[in-house]
Formats: sequence, structure tokens, C-alpha cells
Amino acid sequence: MSFDGYFTHGMVQELNQILSGGRIAKIHQPFENEVILVIRNQRKNFKLLLSAHPSYARMQITEVDYSNPDNPPNFCMMLRKYLDSAILEKIEQIENDRIIHYSFSRRNELGDLEDIVLVVELMGRHSAIILVNKETGKILDCLKHVGPSQNSYRLLLPGTNYIEPPKNENQSDPFFVDEKKLFHLLSTAEELTPHYLQQHFQGLGFDTANELCFRLTQRSQEKLKIWRNFFTPQQELVPSIYEKDAKEYFSSVPFTNLGHPAATFSSLSQLLDVFYEGKAEKDRVRQQAGSLIKKIETEFKKNQKKIKKLEKSLADTESADTYQLRGELLTTYLYLINPGDHEVTVENYYDNNQPLKIALQPELSPSKNAQRYFKRYNKLKTGAKMIREQLEKARQEENYLASVLSQLEIAAPSDIPVIREELIASGYVRERLKGKKKAKASKPQVFYSSDGDQILVGKNNLQNDQLTLRTAKKTDIWLHAKNIPGSHVIIKNDAPSEQTIAEAANLAGYFSKYRLSSQVPIDYVPVKHVRKPSGAKPGYVIYENQQTIYVTPDKHLVEKLKSS
Repeated sequence: MSFDGYFTHGMVQELNQILSGGRIAKIHQPFENEVILVIRNQRKNFKLLLSAHPSYARMQITEVDYSNPDNPPNFCMMLRKYLDSAILEKIEQIENDRIIHYSFSRRNELGDLEDIVLVVELMGRHSAIILVNKETGKILDCLKHVGPSQNSYRLLLPGTNYIEPPKNENQSDPFFVDEKKLFHLLSTAEELTPHYLQQHFQGLGFDTANELCFRLTQRSQEKLKIWRNFFTPQQELVPSIYEKDAKEYFSSVPFTNLGHPAATFSSLSQLLDVFYEGKAEKDRVRQQAGSLIKKIETEFKKNQKKIKKLEKSLADTESADTYQLRGELLTTYLYLINPGDHEVTVENYYDNNQPLKIALQPELSPSKNAQRYFKRYNKLKTGAKMIREQLEKARQEENYLASVLSQLEIAAPSDIPVIREELIASGYVRERLKGKKKAKASKPQVFYSSDGDQILVGKNNLQNDQLTLRTAKKTDIWLHAKNIPGSHVIIKNDAPSEQTIAEAANLAGYFSKYRLSSQVPIDYVPVKHVRKPSGAKPGYVIYENQQTIYVTPDKHLVEKLKSS
């Protein structure tokens, strides 16, 4: 189900019960399209997420932690100016549309009461968050500015009048449609389809319209009753996630056409945290790390081309021995060569005296022709050694870049500055302009096993080196996904239990490229058997005397170890 008008109705109902009468304590804008309002109510702090993301637009109370930018965006500053300490009077949906008004009251600098409306429009790529002075109807500011060249119908600019998005006058609000009109629309339809319902009723996503059609056709003699039950304004919500045909759906009430739910939740907000987890986060990572990913992917492709060229050059050097052979044979049979000869045929005593034809430079003497072959041989042998060294470095760089891409693939938004720090230190990315506050060096993530042992996990290659080579004792246990890019994991115990090893192995599997795989091999060994070759890239180590355990990474276990 999409976040349509029907789902919005249930969410407004839920948020009003929790937030109405609350006071704004903090305001953040952690991402370009998302705002967090921390609202204090019922002796608790609630994080209200308002998202105008083009693919994941929504509003909900969230439990997900967000890291805020060093410098708040302009829109965040305007929200703080007008809404700091404001009281949330009510939340209302405009008919059954995806337009929601958050009505706040506050005292301005003169002590006078002022009514402010925060308008949230959840409309895909046209989603918007707009701050409006209720008395004047003027826009104070908005998340996305839309000028006359982008929209001739309405402007979204500070100082202009707020105009609602255009409505379809042929659509009715399904919650409050007149009974005669409803009966006429349902009974005169040539065929009751989701498209027909969407055409005549406001705010119905395809999944909702499909469920409604399913119910109406199942009990075709009770259409009005079915309709009224489905659109009962204060009906009990049953937040659910369904899986059908390899797709996930969510709904605020049971959807009978989708079968049994895969999971149910205590609130719509909790449902959305689970449904969008990973989806929205990956998109945020792409937004924040887009330039890093592009840079590393470019370097990775360049390195792969370099490896292919070096491998070809190395293959060419394998002919070096044939030059040595020809040089030796020419030295032996100098007397057979006449001045000006272009070639000579000699007996190859290394191959049962088989005849071998050897090309000559007619302008050179017989001895100089032999020396020419020996020079070519020596050049190729020297070149082969250099090429092997370059090839080894290129393969190490390929492994390193693959590990960074793997880290970016599984990174949370808060991990991006940590990975950027590593790439700056490695010379792949330039340091930011001087004058900006330098971020503190990041530290490995800390977990605790069920037995109480501390487990440390490196989140980038610099951390991995620091953790394994400096922080860990020689008797601590080191773990890593076998032959797979991933984090270094350290158990701060020289004799951990099998359960602790299994839990640490789960962390090593989860923080690796094969996070979503089953039966991931994890090597573990005391730190004293791990070493870093001279000149190796960050994060690269070799080890011996390891044992291997197989795990299927479990996110719930990771959360449990983190919270404990």
C-alpha cells in the first residue's frame, strides 16, 4: 500500500492521540528532504518525522536515530524561529487528500499569540513542507522553493500566498460522501474496478482501491454496509505488513485480499519504521555518499583496466626464454651466418636437434645479432619482475577499493563521515576547505556478548587497522569474514565461550559484504597470529592458524548485542 489518503487518515488519528497539546522541544533537519520535530507530551519526547522525499514521503513518529549536520539548513533555522516552544493544537487532514495541517500556537517577540500552520503535502516528487502564517495566509518559508518557471499555478516562495494543490472536482471524499451519490456510483458502474474507484473517490491508492473492490464484490448485496464499515472515521487500526508475489505491502487495517499478514504492529509509526528501514536509509546513503561512491567506482574501474594491461604485458614476457635460446644457438653457430643474411636455420640441441629458423638483422654482424637476442631477453626478464610488483600493488588496491565499496553499500548515514575520513587519509578524496571544523577521529562500535564480554567492530579500514594492530591485546580473539570485504571484530577475552564466539561471528558476518547471505564463513584466531605486510593498504592483514565458523547474519541479534 502506498501512503495514500486512506492511510493518512489513520495516521492523523494516531498522531492526534499522541501529540496534540504537546510542546516542541527541538527541531532538526538531518537530511535534505526530512525534518524532525521533537515534541514533549505526556511526559515523553516523541520524534515526529516529516518527509518530503520523492519516493518515501511520509509522516510518523520514529525511533530511528539520526545524525544532524554541523550547520543547520536555512529551512531548519526558520522552523526554529517560528516553532520553537510552540504548542501543537491539532493535526487535521484536508478531506481525504494527502495534505495535512499541523496547527501551532506560540507567543511572538512582543508576547502576542500567533497561529502558525505547518502544511505537509505528501505527493511523491511534488511533496512539500510549508510554513504558513495562519492569519495572513502568507508563506513564511518552505522546504523546496518553486518559482514561476517551474509552476504557473502556484508559487512556493516566502512572502507569497499559500495556495492548495489543484483538486479534482469530480472526486468525492469517501469518508463523507452523500449516501444517494454513493449508491448511484456503486450501482451504475459497468464494472467495479480499482481504477473506477480511484477516478470517483479522493485519496485512494491502488492497493486500497483493490482491497475495497475485493470486499464489495465478495458481498455485492451489502455494498453500502461494506463501504461504511471500511470508511468508519474512528475504526480500530491494525497496522500490518503483507508479503505477496515477492512484494511487500503495508496497511492500516486488515487487507483480506492479501491473505494473512507477515507481521502486525502496535502502531502505524512502528510499522513504517520497519517497512522503510533499509529502503530510505540506503537512499540517504546514496544522497550523502554519492560523490564518494562515484569516485571509488571510477578508481575501481581504472584499476581493473590497469590489471588487464599488466596481465597482458606479463604474458608477453613469457616469451623471454625463446630470446635466450636463439641468442645461445646463434653464438654456437656463428660460422653458419654470412654477412647480409636475413635468416639462418640451425639445429636446436635443446630439442633433439630439430631445425630452427632464426630471423637476423642483415646490417648487423653475426655476433651482434646474437647480442641483440640476449639484450631482448634481459629486458623482458627485468620487465617481468617490475610488472609482477606493479600487478601485486594493483591487486591490493583492487581489494582495498572493493572493501570501501562494500562499506558504503552497508553503511548507515552516520557512517559516511567515518568512511570519508579514511579516503582523505588514503589520498583518494581531498580534505574539505580550511576553516571548517575538523571532525573528531571516529572510534569502533562497541557491543557486549550475552556473557558480558566486550566486542569491538571497526567501521572503516582505518578503524580496522587501529583496532587490530594497536587496541587489541595479542591474546584477544580476532574475527573476519573469510575472503570477503568486511569489518575487523575483536573479542576482549583470551578464552571466550562458544556462544560469545558465535555472537561475534554474527557481527563479523553482518558487517560484511555478505550481510544478506546465509552460511557466511567467519575465520577467528588470536590476534598474535594476525599481521600486516609492509606497505599494505589500510585494513589489509594476513593471518594463520585460524578456525572457521559459519553464521547467518541476524539483525535482531546485532540490535540485542548493541543494546546490552
